Amino acid sequence: MKQIKLSGREQAVLRAIDYSAGSTGAEIGATTHIETDELADILNGLCAAGYVEVFPYAERVTVESCAAARFEVNPSYALDLKTALRRN
Repeated sequence: MKQIKLSGREQAVLRAIDYSAGSTGAEIGATTHIETDELADILNGLCAAGYVEVFPYAERVTVESCAAARFEVNPSYALDLKTALRRN
């Protein structure tokens, strides 16, 4: 499998997501202190890569819907993401 490379902000967002229950955009924003518009862009990138899933499902997360949406780490990538986060 290809080695996962993450930016510092992507790492911060992934660390803020509760692996067992997921986290809302508001919880992630409060933990990371990243502005909502930038957080929505980061989450959209992680969703596009398949690393994160959003509930309720949306093609793209908007700034308005980011706070209420629940984000979970894709179980298919969970082990690889944990390994990538430990490396950095």
